[in-house]
Amino acid sequence: MCNVSCNKLRTILADKIHAVKKLTIQKAYIMKRVLVLFFHPRFEDSKANQRLVEHLSYLPDVTIKDMYELYPDFAIDVKAEQASLVANDIVLWMHPFYWYSCPPLMKQWIDLVLEAGWAFGQNGDQLKDKWITNVITAGGSIDVYQKEGKNRYTFQELLVPFDQTAYLCNMKYLPPFVVPAAPRLSNAELTQFASRLQEAIQLLQHADFDASKLLSISYLNELT
Repeated sequence: MCNVSCNKLRTILADKIHAVKKLTIQKAYIMKRVLVLFFHPRFEDSKANQRLVEHLSYLPDVTIKDMYELYPDFAIDVKAEQASLVANDIVLWMHPFYWYSCPPLMKQWIDLVLEAGWAFGQNGDQLKDKWITNVITAGGSIDVYQKEGKNRYTFQELLVPFDQTAYLCNMKYLPPFVVPAAPRLSNAELTQFASRLQEAIQLLQHADFDASKLLSISYLNELT
């Protein structure tokens, strides 16, 4: 069950999603629409993810779906999820980095929603040229996710299955955004990561964004 902090955050999130049209951000161009698929079975225990979600909720043209809240019984509405994907330009898989991968509901979502003949294979072109990436929080520091570290591989290397999934679906996989050592970060450090993510998404949303910038970075954290 959610504690008071979690419930308060979900209330804030709902209010801000509906109030985002009131923001004074001037949009002299068409913004790319962003879909955040947030998978965390214990959202109430993650200060890092609470901070990231809160900062993303301030942005216009961003839809955030709390997937464990939507599907506590794992009974995913495939058609509704496919419609959400079609309606947006950029997709963020946002999740804790459980066992070098993702929570089980996200794996089930991938298995069911990205259907052959719809997302890939013959006539499977519904997601063609959409952008997608992972936004992850991890318990380990950046140092342990190196060839010389105890996890032996970088975050980018361990996320290759998601990159390949995007490739099979004719999507463009962007550099991931990573929050390492998340449980040990101070409130100020969490805010810095959340602000950096917010800024990166704002840049990606611009109609005139120079996509060649993505070729020179390993992580979305580096986008300026």
